[in-house]
Amino acid sequence: MTTEYSGTGDPARSLALLWRTREPASRRGRTDLTVDRIVRAAVEVADTEGLAALSMRRVAERLGVGTMSLYTHVPGKGELLDLMLDTVYGETLATDLPDGGWRARLEHLARESWTLYVRHPWLLQVATTRPPLGPNLIARYERELRAVDGIGLTDLEMDAVVTLLGGFVHGAVRGAVEQAQAAERTGMTEEQWWRAHAPYLEKVMDARRFPLAARVGAAAGEEYQAASDPARAFEFGLARILDGIEVLIRGRDAAG
Repeated sequence: MTTEYSGTGDPARSLALLWRTREPASRRGRTDLTVDRIVRAAVEVADTEGLAALSMRRVAERLGVGTMSLYTHVPGKGELLDLMLDTVYGETLATDLPDGGWRARLEHLARESWTLYVRHPWLLQVATTRPPLGPNLIARYERELRAVDGIGLTDLEMDAVVTLLGGFVHGAVRGAVEQAQAAERTGMTEEQWWRAHAPYLEKVMDARRFPLAARVGAAAGEEYQAASDPARAFEFGLARILDGIEVLIRGRDAAG
């Protein structure tokens, strides 16, 4: 699986494009070609064909223009990827955080992120330790911090909670995305795959050698009708993370 890295473009050009401090004028040819159109087309390529298919040439083909015309607006694939990330991050800004306290707000953010990854699976193939520092990413971070503002956490703890939740969703949703992709590529659902393999596993696995795996695996397989259930694991993990944060907050209240 292809892994791309954000933040690899020229810093000055990337930030100018992300914040739209200037829109390069077209030298010639089509005057309706804009950064926004290029980015939308790139996201469509990644959504429908996968990140491995993304290239300046493929985006140009989708737009019906020459490849070189893209470089008038976006200098390279590194800057384009940052623009794509910041654009899809903006999809999470359309709704207000719910009322009901910090727990409801964090739960909302987690489910919102899950949905974003499912809608754009290629996000899981982008390493963002050097994030695209665009307006939507900053607005998203601000929104996430508001979910835990004023509940007794320090600034570093607020950042840590947001990071913890984001990392959890990133890991949890991968299984769901991979299951969907496997079903699409093989034409076999998880239940069909499990039913085809489970009888043979029972024959070859020695339950006396692996008693816990045999017992727990049998119970899980019977319940899930699959090797795993990423959605159920997400629900379980999210609740445990929120419980842990609640313990931290209550401990802080008690100490204060």
